Amino acid sequence: MKLIVRGKNIEVTEALKDYAERKISKIDKYFAYETEAQAALSVERGMHKIEVTVLINGMILRAEVATGDMYASIDQVVDKLERQIAKYKTRINRKARQGGSLKAMHDLPAVEEEEDLLVVKTKRFVVKPMPVEEAILQMNLLGHDFFVFVNAENNDEINVVYRRRDGKYGLIEPALK
Repeated sequence: MKLIVRGKNIEVTEALKDYAERKISKIDKYFAYETEAQAALSVERGMHKIEVTVLINGMILRAEVATGDMYASIDQVVDKLERQIAKYKTRINRKARQGGSLKAMHDLPAVEEEEDLLVVKTKRFVVKPMPVEEAILQMNLLGHDFFVFVNAENNDEINVVYRRRDGKYGLIEPALK
């Protein structure tokens, strides 16, 4: 597994980096080929936070944990990633049979199968061109956590603004491969 470890408001010591690499590379056993992962370590208001993103043949696994100790956060984020893999193992195994990119996950604990993902409501609405700031204002006026709009500042492409957990805003600009 190719792992990139970076830190924000924390010095990533060699020992911390080695520990993160050793623990996070445990999930590599579930994949048939070299995967790429990024781990972002940070300290905010006394909480030691780790965010791990693993790219797997078009799929993204992401987990985030914050505790009082960075080593505990690393342990918990690995557990969280393994639970995600177990939860989605049927879907992942199906993708493996189609593309041959993942190992069979027979050694994972059985997880209660979820119902097929079912769309229960479809909503259609007119999107109008507007700047990002106006889209954020509209989102706030509606009381929503996200808002789809045509970005008048960016070649009239469909974008999404959303409210982040930290209270700030994010912008999603879809791009085709």
